[in-house]
Amino acid sequence: MDYANPILTLAQSTQSPSQSNITLFIVALIAIFVGAAVGFYLAPMLASKKLQALKSETSHLTKRAEDDAKSAAEKIIIDAERKALTRKEEVDKELEVARADVRESERRLAKREDLVDRKDETLSQREQSLSDRAEKLDERKAKLEARNTQLDELIEKQQHELERVAQLDRSQAKELLLERVADKARGEMGKVTREIIEEAEDGAKDEAREILINAIQRYANEHSSEATVRTVAIPSDDLKGRIIGREGRNIRAFEKATGADIIVDDTPGVIVVSCFDKVRQAVAVEALERLIADGRMHPSRIEEVTEKVRSEIDEKVIKAGKDAAMELKLKGLHPKVIEAMGKLTYRTSYGQNVLKHSMEVAYLSQIIADQLGLDGRLARRAGFLHDIGKAMDHEMEGGHPKIGMDFAAQYGEKDEAVLNAIGGHHADIPATTHYTPIIMAADAVSAARPGARRESMERYIQRLHDLEDIAKSQPGVTEAFAVQAGREIRVMIDADRVSDDEAYLAAHEIAKRVSNEMTFPGEIKVTVLRETRAIELAR
Repeated sequence: MDYANPILTLAQSTQSPSQSNITLFIVALIAIFVGAAVGFYLAPMLASKKLQALKSETSHLTKRAEDDAKSAAEKIIIDAERKALTRKEEVDKELEVARADVRESERRLAKREDLVDRKDETLSQREQSLSDRAEKLDERKAKLEARNTQLDELIEKQQHELERVAQLDRSQAKELLLERVADKARGEMGKVTREIIEEAEDGAKDEAREILINAIQRYANEHSSEATVRTVAIPSDDLKGRIIGREGRNIRAFEKATGADIIVDDTPGVIVVSCFDKVRQAVAVEALERLIADGRMHPSRIEEVTEKVRSEIDEKVIKAGKDAAMELKLKGLHPKVIEAMGKLTYRTSYGQNVLKHSMEVAYLSQIIADQLGLDGRLARRAGFLHDIGKAMDHEMEGGHPKIGMDFAAQYGEKDEAVLNAIGGHHADIPATTHYTPIIMAADAVSAARPGARRESMERYIQRLHDLEDIAKSQPGVTEAFAVQAGREIRVMIDADRVSDDEAYLAAHEIAKRVSNEMTFPGEIKVTVLRETRAIELAR
Protein backbone atom coordinates (compact mmCIF):
# COMPACT_ATOMS: atom_id res chain seq x y z
CA MET A 1 0.00 0.00 0.00
CA ASP A 2 1.19 3.50 -0.85
CA TYR A 3 0.61 5.37 2.47
CA ALA A 4 2.93 8.30 1.60
CA ASN A 5 0.97 9.68 -1.37
CA PRO A 6 -1.83 11.65 0.57
CA ILE A 7 0.64 13.09 3.02
CA LEU A 8 2.95 14.10 0.24
CA THR A 9 0.11 15.80 -1.66
CA LEU A 10 -1.07 17.73 1.41
CA ALA A 11 2.38 18.97 2.22
CA GLN A 12 2.98 20.20 -1.30
CA SER A 13 -0.28 22.27 -1.36
CA THR A 14 0.26 24.17 1.92
CA GLN A 15 3.96 25.10 1.95
CA SER A 16 6.52 27.05 -0.03
CA PRO A 17 9.09 25.45 -2.32
CA SER A 18 11.96 25.35 0.18
CA GLN A 19 9.75 24.19 2.96
CA SER A 20 8.15 21.84 0.50
CA ASN A 21 11.47 19.98 -0.06
CA ILE A 22 12.06 19.48 3.65
CA THR A 23 8.53 18.39 4.16
CA LEU A 24 8.82 16.05 1.21
CA PHE A 25 11.89 14.45 2.70
CA ILE A 26 10.22 14.00 6.10
CA VAL A 27 7.07 12.63 4.55
CA ALA A 28 9.18 10.17 2.55
CA LEU A 29 10.91 8.98 5.69
CA ILE A 30 7.59 8.53 7.43
CA ALA A 31 6.26 6.59 4.43
CA ILE A 32 9.26 4.29 4.43
CA PHE A 33 8.89 3.56 8.12
CA VAL A 34 5.15 2.98 7.76
CA GLY A 35 5.66 0.62 4.81
CA ALA A 36 8.32 -1.30 6.68
CA ALA A 37 6.06 -1.67 9.69
CA VAL A 38 3.16 -2.84 7.59
CA GLY A 39 5.45 -5.29 5.69
CA PHE A 40 6.90 -6.58 8.94
CA TYR A 41 3.46 -7.54 10.16
CA LEU A 42 2.00 -8.80 6.87
CA ALA A 43 5.07 -10.79 5.55
CA PRO A 44 4.93 -13.58 8.08
CA MET A 45 1.30 -14.16 7.36
CA LEU A 46 1.89 -14.39 3.62
CA ALA A 47 4.97 -16.60 4.11
CA SER A 48 3.05 -18.90 6.40
CA LYS A 49 0.33 -19.41 3.80
CA LYS A 50 2.88 -20.10 1.04
CA LEU A 51 4.81 -22.47 3.30
CA GLN A 52 1.66 -24.45 4.05
CA ALA A 53 0.86 -24.67 0.33
CA LEU A 54 4.42 -25.81 -0.43
CA LYS A 55 4.31 -28.41 2.35
CA SER A 56 1.05 -29.75 1.03
CA GLU A 57 2.39 -29.96 -2.52
CA THR A 58 5.66 -31.47 -1.30
CA SER A 59 3.92 -34.18 0.69
CA HIS A 60 1.73 -34.95 -2.31
CA LEU A 61 4.80 -35.23 -4.64
CA THR A 62 6.69 -37.25 -2.05
CA LYS A 63 3.86 -39.70 -1.74
CA ARG A 64 3.55 -39.96 -5.49
CA ALA A 65 7.34 -40.45 -5.87
CA GLU A 66 7.30 -43.13 -3.18
CA ASP A 67 4.51 -44.95 -4.98
CA ASP A 68 6.39 -44.72 -8.31
CA ALA A 69 9.62 -45.88 -6.63
CA LYS A 70 7.89 -48.84 -5.07
CA SER A 71 6.36 -49.81 -8.43
CA ALA A 72 9.73 -49.46 -10.21
CA ALA A 73 11.51 -51.37 -7.44
CA GLU A 74 9.01 -54.20 -7.65
CA LYS A 75 9.35 -54.33 -11.46
CA ILE A 76 13.15 -54.33 -11.22
CA ILE A 77 13.05 -57.08 -8.62
CA ILE A 78 10.70 -59.14 -10.77
CA ASP A 79 12.92 -58.66 -13.90
CA ALA A 80 16.02 -59.47 -11.89
CA GLU A 81 14.44 -62.64 -10.53
CA ARG A 82 13.34 -63.65 -14.05
CA LYS A 83 16.88 -63.05 -15.51
CA ALA A 84 18.45 -64.85 -12.57
CA LEU A 85 16.18 -67.82 -13.14
CA THR A 86 16.97 -67.86 -16.87
CA ARG A 87 20.71 -67.59 -16.20
CA LYS A 88 20.46 -70.35 -13.61
CA GLU A 89 18.86 -72.62 -16.18
CA GLU A 90 21.59 -71.82 -18.72
CA VAL A 91 24.31 -72.40 -16.14
CA ASP A 92 22.70 -75.70 -15.19
CA LYS A 93 22.73 -76.78 -18.83
CA GLU A 94 26.37 -75.74 -19.26
CA LEU A 95 27.29 -77.55 -16.06
CA GLU A 96 25.51 -80.65 -17.29
CA VAL A 97 27.42 -80.53 -20.59
CA ALA A 98 30.67 -79.94 -18.73
CA ARG A 99 29.92 -82.82 -16.39
CA ALA A 100 29.24 -85.05 -19.43
CA ASP A 101 32.55 -83.99 -20.99
CA VAL A 102 34.34 -84.63 -17.73
CA ARG A 103 32.72 -88.06 -17.39
CA GLU A 104 33.74 -88.88 -21.02
CA SER A 105 37.28 -87.67 -20.35
CA GLU A 106 37.44 -89.73 -17.19
CA ARG A 107 36.25 -92.75 -19.13
CA ARG A 108 38.88 -92.23 -21.83
CA LEU A 109 41.58 -91.62 -19.26
CA ALA A 110 40.60 -94.78 -17.46
CA LYS A 111 40.70 -96.73 -20.72
CA ARG A 112 44.04 -95.20 -21.66
CA GLU A 113 45.37 -95.94 -18.20
CA ASP A 114 44.37 -99.58 -18.61
CA LEU A 115 46.10 -99.66 -22.00
CA VAL A 116 49.22 -98.07 -20.55
CA ASP A 117 49.21 -100.57 -17.72
CA ARG A 118 48.98 -103.45 -20.19
CA LYS A 119 51.76 -101.98 -22.32
CA ASP A 120 53.85 -101.44 -19.24
CA GLU A 121 53.34 -105.05 -18.30
CA THR A 122 54.25 -106.16 -21.83
CA LEU A 123 57.35 -103.96 -21.84
CA SER A 124 58.36 -105.35 -18.49
CA GLN A 125 58.10 -108.87 -19.87
CA ARG A 126 60.08 -107.91 -22.96
CA GLU A 127 62.68 -106.17 -20.85
CA GLN A 128 63.07 -109.28 -18.77
CA SER A 129 63.33 -111.39 -21.90
CA LEU A 130 65.92 -109.03 -23.39
CA SER A 131 67.86 -109.07 -20.16
CA ASP A 132 67.95 -112.87 -20.24
CA ARG A 133 68.97 -112.83 -23.90
CA ALA A 134 71.64 -110.21 -23.20
CA GLU A 135 73.10 -112.37 -20.48
CA LYS A 136 73.24 -115.33 -22.86
CA LEU A 137 74.80 -113.18 -25.58
CA ASP A 138 77.39 -111.88 -23.13
CA GLU A 139 78.28 -115.46 -22.24
CA ARG A 140 78.58 -116.41 -25.93
CA LYS A 141 80.56 -113.26 -26.64
CA ALA A 142 83.00 -114.07 -23.86
CA LYS A 143 83.43 -117.58 -25.23
CA LEU A 144 83.91 -116.28 -28.80
CA GLU A 145 86.43 -113.69 -27.65
CA ALA A 146 88.38 -116.36 -25.85
CA ARG A 147 88.29 -118.56 -28.97
CA ASN A 148 89.26 -115.66 -31.22
CA THR A 149 92.16 -114.88 -28.95
CA GLN A 150 93.34 -118.45 -29.26
CA LEU A 151 92.92 -118.37 -33.04
CA ASP A 152 94.78 -115.07 -33.33
CA GLU A 153 97.63 -116.50 -31.30
CA LEU A 154 97.76 -119.57 -33.54
CA ILE A 155 97.59 -117.48 -36.74
CA GLU A 156 100.30 -115.17 -35.42
CA LYS A 157 102.53 -118.15 -34.68
CA GLN A 158 101.90 -119.56 -38.17
CA GLN A 159 102.63 -116.22 -39.83
CA HIS A 160 105.91 -115.83 -37.93
CA GLU A 161 106.86 -119.35 -38.92
CA LEU A 162 105.99 -118.68 -42.59
CA GLU A 163 107.89 -115.39 -42.58
CA ARG A 164 110.90 -117.16 -41.05
CA VAL A 165 110.79 -119.88 -43.67
CA ALA A 166 110.14 -117.55 -46.67
CA GLN A 167 112.32 -114.71 -45.34
CA LEU A 168 109.50 -112.23 -46.32
CA ASP A 169 106.94 -110.35 -44.25
CA ARG A 170 103.20 -110.55 -45.01
CA SER A 171 102.87 -107.28 -46.98
CA GLN A 172 105.88 -108.10 -49.17
CA ALA A 173 104.54 -111.57 -49.92
CA LYS A 174 101.10 -110.21 -50.79
CA GLU A 175 102.51 -107.55 -53.14
CA LEU A 176 104.78 -110.06 -54.83
CA LEU A 177 101.93 -112.51 -55.37
CA LEU A 178 99.55 -109.88 -56.72
CA GLU A 179 102.21 -108.48 -59.04
CA ARG A 180 102.98 -111.90 -60.49
CA VAL A 181 99.31 -112.76 -60.96
CA ALA A 182 98.57 -109.37 -62.57
CA ASP A 183 101.54 -109.64 -64.96
CA LYS A 184 100.61 -113.15 -65.96
CA ALA A 185 96.92 -112.28 -66.43
CA ARG A 186 97.73 -109.11 -68.37
CA GLY A 187 100.08 -110.95 -70.68
CA GLU A 188 97.63 -113.78 -71.33
CA MET A 189 94.74 -111.34 -71.81
CA GLY A 190 96.71 -109.26 -74.28
CA LYS A 191 97.76 -112.36 -76.18
CA VAL A 192 94.20 -113.71 -76.38
CA THR A 193 92.87 -110.29 -77.37
CA ARG A 194 95.48 -109.98 -80.09
CA GLU A 195 94.70 -113.40 -81.49
CA ILE A 196 90.95 -112.76 -81.50
CA ILE A 197 91.32 -109.39 -83.15
CA GLU A 198 93.72 -110.70 -85.78
CA GLU A 199 91.44 -113.64 -86.60
CA ALA A 200 88.38 -111.39 -86.87
CA GLU A 201 90.17 -108.76 -88.88
CA ASP A 202 91.71 -111.21 -91.31
CA GLY A 203 88.33 -112.49 -92.45
CA ALA A 204 86.04 -109.51 -92.05
CA LYS A 205 88.07 -106.34 -92.45
CA ASP A 206 88.70 -106.58 -96.15
CA GLU A 207 85.17 -107.70 -96.96
CA ALA A 208 83.57 -105.03 -94.79
CA ARG A 209 85.77 -102.33 -96.32
CA GLU A 210 84.89 -103.45 -99.80
CA ILE A 211 81.16 -103.51 -99.06
CA LEU A 212 81.17 -100.06 -97.45
CA ILE A 213 83.31 -98.49 -100.18
CA ASN A 214 81.05 -99.97 -102.83
CA ALA A 215 77.95 -98.65 -101.04
CA ILE A 216 79.44 -95.18 -100.68
CA GLN A 217 80.51 -95.06 -104.31
CA ARG A 218 77.13 -96.18 -105.56
CA TYR A 219 75.35 -93.56 -103.44
CA ALA A 220 77.19 -90.32 -104.13
CA ASN A 221 74.85 -87.82 -102.53
CA GLU A 222 75.67 -84.18 -101.86
CA HIS A 223 76.11 -83.01 -98.28
CA SER A 224 75.16 -79.71 -96.73
CA SER A 225 75.03 -78.56 -93.15
CA GLU A 226 72.11 -76.51 -91.93
CA ALA A 227 72.23 -73.79 -89.33
CA THR A 228 70.28 -74.58 -86.21
CA VAL A 229 70.03 -70.98 -84.98
CA ARG A 230 66.96 -69.19 -86.35
CA THR A 231 66.98 -65.42 -86.57
CA VAL A 232 64.57 -63.02 -88.23
CA ALA A 233 65.91 -59.90 -89.92
CA ILE A 234 64.03 -56.64 -89.37
CA PRO A 235 64.29 -53.47 -91.50
CA SER A 236 64.93 -51.20 -88.52
CA ASP A 237 65.27 -51.43 -84.77
CA ASP A 238 62.10 -49.34 -84.37
CA LEU A 239 60.10 -52.48 -85.14
CA LYS A 240 61.35 -54.08 -81.92
CA GLY A 241 59.09 -51.81 -79.90
CA ARG A 242 56.08 -52.68 -82.08
CA ILE A 243 56.86 -56.38 -81.80
CA ILE A 244 56.99 -56.10 -78.01
CA GLY A 245 53.82 -53.98 -77.92
CA ARG A 246 52.35 -51.88 -75.17
CA GLU A 247 53.33 -53.43 -71.83
CA GLY A 248 54.55 -56.49 -73.79
CA ARG A 249 51.10 -57.62 -74.98
CA ASN A 250 52.20 -58.34 -78.58
CA ILE A 251 55.21 -60.48 -77.67
CA ARG A 252 53.19 -62.35 -75.02
CA ALA A 253 50.44 -63.04 -77.54
CA PHE A 254 53.02 -64.23 -80.10
CA GLU A 255 54.77 -66.57 -77.63
CA LYS A 256 51.42 -67.96 -76.47
CA ALA A 257 50.22 -68.55 -80.03
CA THR A 258 53.44 -70.17 -81.33
CA GLY A 259 54.89 -71.81 -78.22
CA ALA A 260 58.31 -70.32 -79.03
CA ASP A 261 60.46 -67.84 -77.12
CA ILE A 262 61.14 -64.49 -78.79
CA ILE A 263 64.43 -62.88 -77.74
CA VAL A 264 64.57 -59.15 -78.41
CA ASP A 265 67.95 -57.79 -77.30
CA ASP A 266 70.39 -55.07 -78.30
CA THR A 267 71.63 -56.99 -81.37
CA PRO A 268 70.93 -54.65 -84.30
CA GLY A 269 68.74 -55.79 -87.16
CA VAL A 270 67.75 -59.27 -85.89
CA ILE A 271 65.33 -61.02 -83.54
CA VAL A 272 66.11 -64.52 -82.25
CA VAL A 273 63.44 -67.25 -82.18
CA SER A 274 64.19 -70.07 -79.74
CA CYS A 275 62.23 -73.32 -79.35
CA PHE A 276 63.14 -76.96 -78.71
CA ASP A 277 60.41 -78.07 -81.16
CA LYS A 278 61.75 -77.23 -84.61
CA VAL A 279 58.28 -77.37 -86.18
CA ARG A 280 56.96 -74.74 -83.77
CA GLN A 281 60.14 -72.76 -84.35
CA ALA A 282 59.52 -72.82 -88.12
CA VAL A 283 55.93 -71.65 -87.55
CA ALA A 284 57.14 -68.81 -85.34
CA VAL A 285 59.80 -67.66 -87.82
CA GLU A 286 57.43 -67.72 -90.81
CA ALA A 287 54.64 -65.96 -88.86
CA LEU A 288 57.02 -63.28 -87.58
CA GLU A 289 58.37 -62.62 -91.09
CA ARG A 290 54.84 -62.22 -92.44
CA LEU A 291 53.81 -59.90 -89.61
CA ILE A 292 56.89 -57.72 -90.17
CA ALA A 293 56.15 -57.54 -93.91
CA ASP A 294 52.46 -56.80 -93.29
CA GLY A 295 53.12 -54.10 -90.70
CA ARG A 296 49.98 -54.81 -88.64
CA MET A 297 51.02 -55.96 -85.20
CA HIS A 298 48.33 -56.65 -82.62
CA PRO A 299 47.18 -59.79 -80.72
CA SER A 300 44.25 -60.70 -82.96
CA ARG A 301 46.36 -60.32 -86.12
CA ILE A 302 49.14 -62.37 -84.54
CA GLU A 303 46.76 -65.23 -83.76
CA GLU A 304 45.28 -65.09 -87.27
CA VAL A 305 48.65 -65.19 -89.05
CA THR A 306 50.05 -67.86 -86.71
CA GLU A 307 47.10 -70.17 -87.27
CA LYS A 308 47.39 -69.74 -91.03
CA VAL A 309 51.14 -70.44 -91.02
CA ARG A 310 50.68 -73.47 -88.74
CA SER A 311 48.18 -74.94 -91.20
CA GLU A 312 50.60 -74.40 -94.08
CA ILE A 313 53.53 -75.92 -92.14
CA ASP A 314 51.43 -78.98 -91.28
CA GLU A 315 50.69 -79.43 -94.97
CA LYS A 316 54.40 -79.08 -95.78
CA VAL A 317 55.26 -81.68 -93.13
CA ILE A 318 52.83 -84.23 -94.54
CA LYS A 319 53.96 -83.47 -98.10
CA ALA A 320 57.64 -83.89 -97.14
CA GLY A 321 56.90 -87.27 -95.52
CA LYS A 322 54.89 -88.46 -98.54
CA ASP A 323 57.55 -87.28 -101.00
CA ALA A 324 60.29 -89.09 -99.08
CA ALA A 325 58.27 -92.33 -98.87
CA MET A 326 57.43 -92.06 -102.57
CA GLU A 327 61.05 -91.45 -103.52
CA LEU A 328 62.12 -94.53 -101.55
CA LYS A 329 59.15 -96.52 -102.95
CA LEU A 330 57.93 -97.49 -99.50
CA LYS A 331 54.33 -98.60 -99.20
CA GLY A 332 51.99 -99.38 -96.32
CA LEU A 333 53.23 -96.62 -93.99
CA HIS A 334 50.67 -95.31 -91.52
CA PRO A 335 49.70 -91.61 -91.95
CA LYS A 336 51.04 -90.89 -88.45
CA VAL A 337 54.38 -92.43 -89.43
CA ILE A 338 54.50 -90.33 -92.61
CA GLU A 339 53.69 -87.20 -90.60
CA ALA A 340 56.43 -88.00 -88.06
CA MET A 341 58.98 -88.53 -90.82
CA GLY A 342 57.89 -85.24 -92.40
CA LYS A 343 58.63 -83.44 -89.13
CA LEU A 344 62.25 -84.56 -89.41
CA THR A 345 62.72 -82.12 -92.27
CA TYR A 346 62.81 -79.41 -89.54
CA ARG A 347 65.13 -81.41 -87.26
CA THR A 348 68.93 -81.29 -87.49
CA SER A 349 71.68 -83.35 -85.87
CA TYR A 350 75.08 -81.64 -85.78
CA GLY A 351 73.76 -79.46 -88.61
CA GLN A 352 72.70 -82.45 -90.76
CA ASN A 353 69.05 -82.59 -91.84
CA VAL A 354 67.60 -85.70 -90.19
CA LEU A 355 65.09 -86.49 -92.97
CA LYS A 356 67.82 -86.38 -95.63
CA HIS A 357 70.05 -88.42 -93.35
CA SER A 358 67.29 -91.03 -92.96
CA MET A 359 66.85 -91.26 -96.72
CA GLU A 360 70.62 -91.64 -97.17
CA VAL A 361 70.77 -94.40 -94.53
CA ALA A 362 67.89 -96.13 -96.33
CA TYR A 363 69.78 -96.18 -99.65
CA LEU A 364 73.09 -97.26 -98.05
CA SER A 365 71.33 -100.02 -96.07
CA GLN A 366 69.71 -101.37 -99.23
CA ILE A 367 73.05 -101.47 -101.09
CA ILE A 368 74.84 -103.24 -98.22
CA ALA A 369 71.98 -105.74 -97.78
CA ASP A 370 71.92 -106.51 -101.50
CA GLN A 371 75.66 -107.22 -101.50
CA LEU A 372 75.24 -109.55 -98.52
CA GLY A 373 72.38 -111.40 -100.18
CA LEU A 374 69.68 -110.07 -97.84
CA ASP A 375 66.36 -108.32 -98.51
CA GLY A 376 67.27 -104.83 -99.76
CA ARG A 377 63.66 -103.60 -99.58
CA LEU A 378 63.40 -104.49 -95.89
CA ALA A 379 66.79 -102.89 -95.17
CA ARG A 380 65.67 -99.72 -96.97
CA ARG A 381 62.50 -99.54 -94.86
CA ALA A 382 64.43 -100.06 -91.61
CA GLY A 383 67.05 -97.47 -92.59
CA PHE A 384 64.38 -94.89 -93.42
CA LEU A 385 62.57 -95.34 -90.07
CA HIS A 386 65.62 -95.75 -87.81
CA ASP A 387 65.56 -92.13 -86.51
CA ILE A 388 61.76 -91.65 -86.37
CA GLY A 389 61.99 -91.24 -82.58
CA LYS A 390 63.72 -87.88 -83.06
CA ALA A 391 60.38 -86.44 -84.22
CA MET A 392 58.95 -86.73 -80.70
CA ASP A 393 61.92 -87.23 -78.33
CA HIS A 394 61.46 -83.65 -77.07
CA GLU A 395 57.93 -84.55 -75.93
CA MET A 396 58.70 -87.89 -74.23
CA GLU A 397 61.25 -89.18 -71.78
CA GLY A 398 63.93 -91.61 -72.93
CA GLY A 399 66.22 -92.03 -75.92
CA HIS A 400 64.99 -91.71 -79.48
CA PRO A 401 65.64 -95.41 -80.38
CA LYS A 402 63.21 -96.67 -77.72
CA ILE A 403 60.66 -93.92 -78.46
CA GLY A 404 60.85 -94.61 -82.20
CA MET A 405 60.48 -98.37 -81.78
CA ASP A 406 57.40 -98.00 -79.58
CA PHE A 407 55.89 -95.42 -81.96
CA ALA A 408 56.43 -97.59 -85.05
CA ALA A 409 54.97 -100.64 -83.30
CA GLN A 410 51.94 -98.61 -82.20
CA TYR A 411 51.19 -97.51 -85.76
CA GLY A 412 51.29 -100.74 -87.65
CA GLU A 413 54.95 -101.71 -88.05
CA LYS A 414 54.98 -105.47 -87.43
CA ASP A 415 58.29 -106.64 -88.90
CA GLU A 416 60.75 -107.65 -86.16
CA ALA A 417 63.76 -106.67 -88.29
CA VAL A 418 62.51 -103.08 -88.69
CA LEU A 419 61.58 -102.67 -85.01
CA ASN A 420 64.87 -104.12 -83.79
CA ALA A 421 66.82 -101.89 -86.17
CA ILE A 422 65.00 -98.80 -84.88
CA GLY A 423 65.52 -99.70 -81.23
CA GLY A 424 69.04 -101.10 -81.54
CA HIS A 425 70.86 -98.89 -84.07
CA HIS A 426 72.75 -97.31 -81.12
CA ALA A 427 73.24 -100.70 -79.37
CA ASP A 428 70.63 -99.87 -76.74
CA ILE A 429 69.16 -103.37 -77.15
CA PRO A 430 70.77 -106.56 -78.51
CA ALA A 431 70.55 -107.12 -82.27
CA THR A 432 68.21 -110.00 -83.14
CA THR A 433 68.51 -109.83 -86.96
CA HIS A 434 71.23 -109.17 -89.52
CA TYR A 435 69.62 -105.88 -90.49
CA THR A 436 70.39 -104.07 -87.24
CA PRO A 437 74.21 -104.08 -87.76
CA ILE A 438 73.62 -103.02 -91.37
CA ILE A 439 71.61 -100.00 -90.20
CA MET A 440 74.30 -99.19 -87.62
CA ALA A 441 77.01 -99.27 -90.31
CA ALA A 442 74.96 -97.17 -92.75
CA ASP A 443 74.13 -94.68 -89.99
CA ALA A 444 77.81 -94.32 -89.09
CA VAL A 445 78.82 -93.91 -92.77
CA SER A 446 76.17 -91.24 -93.35
CA ALA A 447 77.19 -89.30 -90.24
CA ALA A 448 80.96 -89.66 -90.70
CA ARG A 449 81.24 -88.68 -94.35
CA PRO A 450 83.14 -85.37 -94.77
CA GLY A 451 80.76 -82.42 -94.85
CA ALA A 452 77.80 -84.36 -93.50
CA ARG A 453 77.91 -82.91 -90.01
CA ARG A 454 79.54 -80.04 -88.23
CA GLU A 455 79.98 -78.79 -84.72
CA SER A 456 81.08 -75.57 -83.06
CA MET A 457 84.78 -74.77 -82.69
CA GLU A 458 84.53 -74.89 -78.88
CA ARG A 459 82.93 -78.32 -78.87
CA TYR A 460 85.42 -79.56 -81.47
CA ILE A 461 88.43 -78.42 -79.43
CA GLN A 462 86.90 -79.80 -76.23
CA ARG A 463 86.32 -83.17 -77.91
CA LEU A 464 89.97 -83.33 -78.99
CA HIS A 465 91.16 -82.52 -75.46
CA ASP A 466 88.84 -85.14 -73.93
CA LEU A 467 90.07 -87.71 -76.43
CA GLU A 468 93.72 -87.06 -75.60
CA ASP A 469 93.05 -87.02 -71.83
CA ILE A 470 91.36 -90.44 -71.96
CA ALA A 471 94.32 -91.89 -73.86
CA LYS A 472 96.92 -90.35 -71.52
CA SER A 473 95.16 -91.77 -68.45
CA GLN A 474 95.95 -95.33 -69.61
CA PRO A 475 98.95 -96.88 -67.75
CA GLY A 476 102.16 -96.88 -69.79
CA VAL A 477 101.08 -94.10 -72.21
CA THR A 478 103.69 -91.38 -72.77
CA GLU A 479 102.02 -89.24 -75.48
CA ALA A 480 98.66 -89.05 -77.27
CA PHE A 481 97.70 -87.01 -80.34
CA ALA A 482 94.27 -86.54 -81.93
CA VAL A 483 94.59 -86.49 -85.74
CA GLN A 484 92.30 -86.59 -88.77
CA ALA A 485 90.03 -83.90 -87.27
CA GLY A 486 89.41 -86.05 -84.24
CA ARG A 487 88.64 -89.22 -86.23
CA GLU A 488 91.79 -90.96 -84.99
CA ILE A 489 93.82 -90.96 -81.79
CA ARG A 490 97.47 -92.04 -81.95
CA VAL A 491 98.93 -93.24 -78.66
CA MET A 492 102.62 -93.66 -77.83
CA ILE A 493 103.35 -96.19 -75.08
CA ASP A 494 106.51 -97.00 -73.10
CA ALA A 495 108.10 -100.10 -74.59
CA ASP A 496 109.82 -100.94 -71.29
CA ARG A 497 106.53 -101.07 -69.38
CA VAL A 498 104.10 -102.44 -71.98
CA SER A 499 104.57 -105.55 -74.14
CA ASP A 500 103.25 -106.09 -77.67
CA ASP A 501 100.33 -108.14 -76.42
CA GLU A 502 99.49 -105.55 -73.76
CA ALA A 503 99.48 -102.84 -76.46
CA TYR A 504 96.45 -104.48 -78.07
CA LEU A 505 94.77 -104.57 -74.66
CA ALA A 506 95.55 -100.87 -74.13
CA ALA A 507 94.00 -100.00 -77.51
CA HIS A 508 90.89 -101.98 -76.58
CA GLU A 509 90.58 -100.22 -73.19
CA ILE A 510 91.03 -96.75 -74.71
CA ALA A 511 88.41 -97.43 -77.40
CA LYS A 512 86.00 -98.74 -74.77
CA ARG A 513 86.38 -95.64 -72.59
CA VAL A 514 85.99 -93.31 -75.57
CA SER A 515 82.73 -95.07 -76.54
CA ASN A 516 81.35 -94.92 -73.00
CA GLU A 517 82.45 -91.42 -71.95
CA MET A 518 82.27 -89.31 -75.12
CA THR A 519 79.56 -88.27 -77.59
CA PHE A 520 80.69 -88.01 -81.21
CA PRO A 521 79.34 -88.64 -84.71
CA GLY A 522 80.62 -91.68 -86.59
CA GLU A 523 83.61 -93.60 -85.21
CA ILE A 524 87.10 -92.86 -83.86
CA LYS A 525 90.13 -95.02 -84.66
CA VAL A 526 92.55 -95.82 -81.82
CA THR A 527 96.14 -96.52 -82.94
CA VAL A 528 98.68 -97.62 -80.29
CA LEU A 529 102.37 -97.33 -81.26
CA ARG A 530 105.11 -99.21 -79.39
CA GLU A 531 108.72 -98.92 -80.42
CA THR A 532 112.16 -99.45 -78.95
CA ARG A 533 114.76 -96.84 -79.81
CA ALA A 534 118.50 -97.44 -79.47
CA ILE A 535 120.37 -94.14 -79.42
CA GLU A 536 124.14 -93.73 -79.40
CA LEU A 537 126.35 -90.73 -80.12
CA ALA A 538 129.37 -90.98 -82.43
CA ARG A 539 132.26 -88.68 -81.56
